[in-house]
Amino acid sequence: METVRESDGEEQFRGGETREEEDDDGAPHECLGENLNLEADDLCPESYRVNSPDEIRLLAIVENFQLQYSHLCPERKPLLLCPVNECGVKKFVSMTLRPAPTASTELFTWEGCASFVADFLSLDLLESPVDVPRYLFSSTSVLQAQRATCFEFATLLCSLLLGAHYDAYCVSGYAVKEMCLLDQSLQECPLLDTEVKTVTSELQRQENKYTVKPLKELKSNFVTQQQKKKQDAALPQKQKLNQESEQRPADLLRGLRVHCWVLVLSGSRSIRENFFIDPLTGNSYRTDDDNFLGIESVWNNLNYYVNMQDCSSGCADMVYDLEDLKMWEPVLFSATSKKQLILEVAKKRGSKLMSRISCDEEEEVQPRVFKMPRSWVSFMTISKKDLENCWPGGQKVIRYRKAKLEKFGPYLKPDGLVTRLTTYKDLDCTEVFTVKEWYQHRNDHLERREVNKIDNSTTERFSRGRRFHLLFHRYTDTQRETEFSCARVDNLVRRVESPGEMTELFEGRDDFLYIRHVTFDRRVEFSEPDMDAGPDERPLQKVVERFHRNKSKPANEDVAERVFLLAERRIEVTYHLEDHRFIPSKRSFIKPRESTEKKKAEDFTPDMVSGFQVDPSEKPPNTLILYGLLVNLMKDEDTVVHQIRGSQKEVRDVVSCREKEERDVQLHFTPWTTTGAAKARSQRREMERLAAEDQRWLQEKEKDILAPLLIRLGNAETLSAEDAKQLHQDCLAEFKQRLVEHANLIQERYEKETQELQEKQQWYQKNQLNMTKQQEEEYQNFCSEKTLQIHVAKKRLRMHKETAPQKYRVLDQKLKRDPRLSPHLLG
Repeated sequence: METVRESDGEEQFRGGETREEEDDDGAPHECLGENLNLEADDLCPESYRVNSPDEIRLLAIVENFQLQYSHLCPERKPLLLCPVNECGVKKFVSMTLRPAPTASTELFTWEGCASFVADFLSLDLLESPVDVPRYLFSSTSVLQAQRATCFEFATLLCSLLLGAHYDAYCVSGYAVKEMCLLDQSLQECPLLDTEVKTVTSELQRQENKYTVKPLKELKSNFVTQQQKKKQDAALPQKQKLNQESEQRPADLLRGLRVHCWVLVLSGSRSIRENFFIDPLTGNSYRTDDDNFLGIESVWNNLNYYVNMQDCSSGCADMVYDLEDLKMWEPVLFSATSKKQLILEVAKKRGSKLMSRISCDEEEEVQPRVFKMPRSWVSFMTISKKDLENCWPGGQKVIRYRKAKLEKFGPYLKPDGLVTRLTTYKDLDCTEVFTVKEWYQHRNDHLERREVNKIDNSTTERFSRGRRFHLLFHRYTDTQRETEFSCARVDNLVRRVESPGEMTELFEGRDDFLYIRHVTFDRRVEFSEPDMDAGPDERPLQKVVERFHRNKSKPANEDVAERVFLLAERRIEVTYHLEDHRFIPSKRSFIKPRESTEKKKAEDFTPDMVSGFQVDPSEKPPNTLILYGLLVNLMKDEDTVVHQIRGSQKEVRDVVSCREKEERDVQLHFTPWTTTGAAKARSQRREMERLAAEDQRWLQEKEKDILAPLLIRLGNAETLSAEDAKQLHQDCLAEFKQRLVEHANLIQERYEKETQELQEKQQWYQKNQLNMTKQQEEEYQNFCSEKTLQIHVAKKRLRMHKETAPQKYRVLDQKLKRDPRLSPHLLG
């Protein structure tokens, strides 16, 4: 057996070297292999380049199995058992799988693992679509290159799932052409399905079982049946047109195209049913899905199983009990399966609790003949940066049916764009229908924008916390709609503006106002212009306000609707319905005209009020009460007009603010992401550099004697001859003035000290006979201190007078040598 191992090992190494030399003509995947093989001996670990004795023995067992399989099943294709790795060495596929536990919460579930693998890698097609690959690189190399075949996709995904304690297996089989080539052009974009489900869930969430149910809509059964017949008759025609437009030529290689995916069996991680995962897209499928046409073999890190079931009708009738030797043929009969490991762990726990020795004796009866060697692949590390920028080159493009999905890494786009979904009207994707964009980390809190090319509308959605409390902004050529959060002081939640109208909706106001509808006058009136209107504000024609019921007031005094007819100088008021009444009370007021230069103000008369009172027995209000109501309504009208003008100004401010924000998009860098932390560090270094430059500039300006004078000239870079001479004279004059002020200050100090000494001496002459010994000592100390101060002041004054002319001459020479003044002074 030793000679057999040595010969197998030598054949292994020679086979790896010659295979690289013979395959220079080229598969797409060999380019990656050449790049990795150039310095494989130096960069790759020893396990990548050399087979251990256990691996050599395992390869001999696998080679024997391959010979028996090809002899017993000559009609079946060769199995993928021992492909060549990136160092040109044959490795058993089960040993290429290494469970990769990770601390990232994103990879704790199979959805997160599948999504990461599908986004992080880009597909390299197989050299031959009908044959298994000759190369199978390790997951560590695949993570570095971010390019992989479907088999390497599945290997990486299966390793992550095994590390997350799923019962996962790689599957080598056959699939439809679209799945093998990653062609999703006939599939609906999943992002569109997610949006539909989100809208449906929001509508369901808004429904409340305690709300009053609406009245049943009366419909004619006959009309409904006729409409259904028309729809059913038109449906086959539409389906026929769609089938004709989407019809593709039949795949000549159907059932022969090789593909690799992942099988997840039930029993672990609360998985109740077996399912498939396509590693290229990250989508899950039922095991009887029509996209999967057959299975040759499955494997995990413990064993390799060959399918012995009939797959002529696809995978619908297959059984995935890998311990059934009639259904699945294992390569290693003695290897322990995942289920056996779980049962052994449970049995050991039970034996410890029950203290049974018989279990140990049963375990000793079944010795293992061969144990699967440890995986040759190094430990995989997926950094936080890889999880954030999980697309090759930072971006990825996926084409769906009538849609194109683009994904970008955070901070890759200067405007914070992370996702763009473009939908088209035709299958050829030539005419754009809508463009939906998602953003992150923007200072203007923009989260989503949707542009509809058909009706030329743009919809923007914002997160809470931005200016104006804006949450929703939709605008077209003729209409603008905005929605706000509940944090506004005026409780405005929605505003719709068009050229002739504006509607505002409110919630939770103290005055119970819930809607205000404004109609603008499109005609230009020159007789009575609106003095409050700005240059871009249109004159008001009609304002309608509606109020909820205020239970603290009687119904006939609680206003339900008031209409300000500004063009007609009229105000109409409608009150809430009283109990057991069908018609509300109403009043209509005509405003008296104000005084002018030619006419005096019009007096209020009862004829200016008309109305309808529901209760005839109730006494109608007198003229004074009606006049008071009219005065209050006129005040409310002025307030409403002022609020409307404020709303118009706010609309213009919102538009100008959005235009300014779009011209200069600013992003905030969160420290919780690697990219954001790096951007924040670079931004902080730039701010520190600018602060240091400003500090140096200030220090230079402090030393510059001309800086205060240059500020008066506006920091001009070039000076004229007159300015230079004037600066020279002003600088000398100010310096001379400072010298004089300094001399005067010393003189004042000298005179002050002398006067204080004289006063103290006079006091001593008067009181020297009555002084104590302590007072005499204090007097002597005071006199000596003052004498010293007078002497110092006198000396400083003398030195100042001696050095002042010299300082003046030094400054004059310094100014004449200054490069900004010397050309004009010396000339």
